Order: sequence, then structure tokens, then C-alpha cells
Amino acid sequence: SLFFGSLVLTLSTVAHQVIQSIVILVLLLQTAFWGNALITFSLEHYKKQRLGKDASEATTVVALGFIGKLLLFSIIILLALENLGIDITALVTGLGIGGIAVALAIQSILSDLFASLSIVLDKPFVLGDFIIIDDYLGTVEHIGLKTTRVRSLSGEQLIFANNDLLKSRIRNYKRMYERRVIFSLGVTYQTPYEKLSAIPGMIQDIIKKQEQIRFDRAHFKSYGNFSLNFEIVYWIQNADYNIYMDIHQTINLEIYRKFAEEGIEFAFPTQTIFIEQDREPPGK
Repeated sequence: SLFFGSLVLTLSTVAHQVIQSIVILVLLLQTAFWGNALITFSLEHYKKQRLGKDASEATTVVALGFIGKLLLFSIIILLALENLGIDITALVTGLGIGGIAVALAIQSILSDLFASLSIVLDKPFVLGDFIIIDDYLGTVEHIGLKTTRVRSLSGEQLIFANNDLLKSRIRNYKRMYERRVIFSLGVTYQTPYEKLSAIPGMIQDIIKKQEQIRFDRAHFKSYGNFSLNFEIVYWIQNADYNIYMDIHQTINLEIYRKFAEEGIEFAFPTQTIFIEQDREPPGK
């Protein structure tokens, strides 16, 4: 109404320009509010549809919302400055060293921001995954714009900068479809040949009786300092660590029971010392 009123009234050129500038600024401000509301509504709608399927989408929504609003308000501010008669090109050029300093100051923030986008888009891991990062391990609890938080097995929360996280070697155990188990055992050197040759078959029968198991091999591997060593390999068709431990415990107990029945002794570190007594010289 102010703008249309200025068209009817006879005003000076300066007054007309002031009114026009005010109207344009108000329109730009209203556009910013509408754009902000549109971005928020669109992302919230997307979040409700996708969040139940993949919890890590929440970070994508936050990151996209941040970037979208940053671009929107940057454009609005530049248009407002131009409407006020400020030379945008000269302003940007005049920033000079100050602009470079600001860019360097926010470099780490921006690198972590883009790293978070890389994590949620490429999905090397998602919320709930059990991962190992160098010497640290735990369950992913939160993927943020700057940091990722991991709950360790001992209970404390580990916090990693997203940019540093992508530079690390990550092992994701949640995506392990099968777990390869390899273990060894040793029996005494006094074990008879017949029982020694029967051990691989005994172990194979024990392992094959377990569920979710794929037997690989059992071999007499080597002669140790105090034991005859066997190496056993099998696969558990489940990535859950607790299930692995339950199955492996059952196998160990069954091997112990079977060896006790067959009279096969497990080896343990021993040392045999031979003492040679001095003999009397001949003729005495």
C-alpha cells in the first residue's frame, strides 16, 4: 500500500527512492521467511518419511537444511545490499585479507560439514553399527554435522571429528555376514597315533552338530615345544558377537567332554630334565 500510495502522491525523487527501497527490503525479508519455512517444511516431511527406514537420514536432513538456509540468506543479503546501492563486487574485493582469514578460520568446520555429508550419503556406517576405528571400537550413537559419537564397550563415549574419521581405517562388523573362527589346541606327545589321527574327525562331528555353523577344516598342524598342535577353522553364519561366543563355548565344552571320554590329554607347558649321574672309572 505504501508503494502504490507513492505512485499516486506527488513526492520528491529521493522520497520515492526511499519508499521503493523500503518496499524491496520488506519483500526480500518476507521472501526469506517464506523460503526458510518452505525448506523447513520440506525437510521435516522428508524426515518423517525416511527416518523410520534409516536413522542416519536425520543428519542428511540437518546438513541439507543448513546449506539450503545458508544459501537462501546469503542471496537475500546480497540482493538487499545491492538494493541499498552498495557495490557488491567492490565489497567482496574489499574484504581481501579479512575474507581469507575468515575462510581459513572456518575451513575445519566446512571440512567436517562436508565429511558428514559424505558419511550419510556414502554410508560407510549408520547408527547402531559396531565399528573399529584404529585402536578404538564401539557402537555408533550419533552422526552430527561436525562430530560422530561412538559408545565404547567399556561405557565411555568416544567423539571423532568427521573429517578425521574419514581419514581413518574403519572396520564395520555390523555388515559382516559370516564370522570366520580359527582356534588351536594341543595334546600331549604321549597321545597314541590312533587317537591322534581321530581328533580331526571328532572335532568335525562336534562342530557340524551346531546350528548356524559351516565347518571348514581341522588339521594336525605342527609339533610344538610341549604339544602336538591342531588348528580348527569354521564359519558362523551370524555376525552377532554374543551368538558367536555362545556357539564357541558349546564347541569347547563338547571337545573337552569328548577328549575326557577318549582319554586324550590336553598339553600344558612342561619341561623334562634328564640328569646323568657320573659313572665310576673302569677297573674300580
